[in-house]
Amino acid sequence: MKLYNTLSGRLEEFVPADADEVKMYVCGVTPYSSTHVGHALSYVVFDTLRRYLEYTGYKVRHVQNFTDVDDKIIQRAQESGVSEDDLVDEFIGDYFHAMDALNIQRAAEYPRATREIPRILDAIAGLIDRGHAYPAAGDVYFRVTSKDDYGKLSHRTLDSMIAGARIQVDENKEHPMDFVLWKGAKPGEPSWESPWGPGRPGWHIECTAMSLEYLGEQLDIHGGGQDLVFPHHENEIAQSECYTGAKPFSRYWMHNGLLQLGSDKMSKSLGNLVSVADALEEFTPDAMRLYFLSSHYRSPLAYSDEGAAAVERSLERVRHALTPGNGSGPQVDAAEHRARFTAAMEDDLNTPQAVAVLFDLARDINRGRDAGQSIDDGQSTLRELGDVLGLTFAERVSSASELAAAPFIDLLVSVRTELRAARQFALADQIRDSLAEQGVALEDSAQGTQWQYQSPS
Repeated sequence: MKLYNTLSGRLEEFVPADADEVKMYVCGVTPYSSTHVGHALSYVVFDTLRRYLEYTGYKVRHVQNFTDVDDKIIQRAQESGVSEDDLVDEFIGDYFHAMDALNIQRAAEYPRATREIPRILDAIAGLIDRGHAYPAAGDVYFRVTSKDDYGKLSHRTLDSMIAGARIQVDENKEHPMDFVLWKGAKPGEPSWESPWGPGRPGWHIECTAMSLEYLGEQLDIHGGGQDLVFPHHENEIAQSECYTGAKPFSRYWMHNGLLQLGSDKMSKSLGNLVSVADALEEFTPDAMRLYFLSSHYRSPLAYSDEGAAAVERSLERVRHALTPGNGSGPQVDAAEHRARFTAAMEDDLNTPQAVAVLFDLARDINRGRDAGQSIDDGQSTLRELGDVLGLTFAERVSSASELAAAPFIDLLVSVRTELRAARQFALADQIRDSLAEQGVALEDSAQGTQWQYQSPS
């Protein structure tokens, strides 16, 4: 398998340090608002990577953190009149509900920054002892000039960082790009005792402490969105390698492209979010996963209801391929499809090609059924490969109004069938078009006409 390594800037053959187990750390959310589809894109990508690695025989130890102390959490809690802990617990619950709904497998560990304070303090103390960090007026800063290759992940020099950044003058810093490891306490904010005075951890150090604690000194894969390359992951790699003595922190760095709404990146600060809960009111989890996986993980993806609805409609062809058949002819050949699927996934997790293989297999199954072939092997392979992509092929749960309308739709479909038999195609097409306007899609086959609700386009 080849994966694109952000660190080297090229495709590399994936070889984990341990031949049997892959250690994977993925940066998690800061839980101060509802989980949105931008989050979902990233976690679907890394869930699919994990599923494929497990499919090929690896055991994957997956760790994902929660940043549960942060300026935004503090501000939101104060605005809402609740404690930081209550706010965090609410939105961690929201996160798990969203991820479970999208069939995203749980990580082995979900460490939280506030529960890892002793390990964070140990990491900071170790960096100070080694000359890579220094205390100043209750804060502790990482000394970026102490690492010769600082900037290697984002492929930037210190001079270019300074030129391209808005940096507040801080007389306590030795260098403008030095970053905080420990923030001195401020009135009204949560704090913990430390050798440098009461305070709380900086954003970057928590991931170093957690990955060291739960995965050891070297990871195989470190993942996250492209917006984390700098400064978060750049600072993580610097402080981690300085702490461990320059051992490579992660063998492979993988970053997914960002989800856009219109021409802008979807983000909490811009206020242009679509929550996972709202999206799943309209579309099935399978449709959401396929929407994300139909674009290569390193590319940006524009989100729209129209795009998700189109994927939802296309899924009906795949679901139809899994309906029972009774053909006794030769089997639909699935071996070629499995080989093509594997080749796509081995090529830097090329899920768009893998999804195309899935639809090709569904087409061949549907054709084979109409031709009287045996489709059992094809259907088994379709489910097997679909599971690698995290698909369940479950139908959309119908609302009470949709269930009430079902008998009338059945009647209209029956009337349309009789009209077609009588060659009254204009009237038959009128029924089909009217049903489509109401969000009901018809699919004709040798076995008859199937109908499904769809989201209106």
